[in-house]
Amino acid sequence: MISKEENILFAAEKLFAEKGFEGTSTREIAKAAQVNISMISYYFGSKEKLYEKLVEYRMNEGQFFSKDILERTDINEWEKIEKIVEQFTGRVRNHKCFYRIMQREQLYTENPQIVEFLKQTKMGFITMYSRVLESGLKKGIFTKNPPIYLLHATVSGTLFYASNAKEMYKEFLHNTEEEETFDEKYYTELKNHIKYLLKDLLGYEENK
Repeated sequence: MISKEENILFAAEKLFAEKGFEGTSTREIAKAAQVNISMISYYFGSKEKLYEKLVEYRMNEGQFFSKDILERTDINEWEKIEKIVEQFTGRVRNHKCFYRIMQREQLYTENPQIVEFLKQTKMGFITMYSRVLESGLKKGIFTKNPPIYLLHATVSGTLFYASNAKEMYKEFLHNTEEEETFDEKYYTELKNHIKYLLKDLLGYEENK
């Protein structure tokens, strides 16, 4: 059961992804969330604060999975990388609207709080990869030590580009499957492709 505040956030998220921040009015958000416009002022104060809260909500939501994976002792470093890729891919698939907003924000935002959220999230991912890579190298699980910032760029860049281009690839493949069926297959192939790239970049071999 989602709260009234979350209901407004999710309605705003869809509109921001479709029309951009400037192109979305508070009245439209209220209508989509089926609430009185005064409720937005009550919970958030303004459209700007609502936008900041949405980014904070999604960013904080994404912090938990990485910490859980890093602390696990029942899997090795390569398996941790696999888990990170699987969960990151799942988040991009399940929260397409939010990631579309974030990609736009990286190019155009002038909101200092949003800029800081984006920076901290990227730094968190880079730190996470760095810890796993360092540990894996010490144990001999990985034999290569690629630049950590390029490792992050490989994962996020491939994931975001492929996610944005999904409909084009579907058309290119002349695929007529139901959207959900193609979606499942597409993101599974994407996830496996990223793992394959990382396996080579990190010098991981299955029999180790």
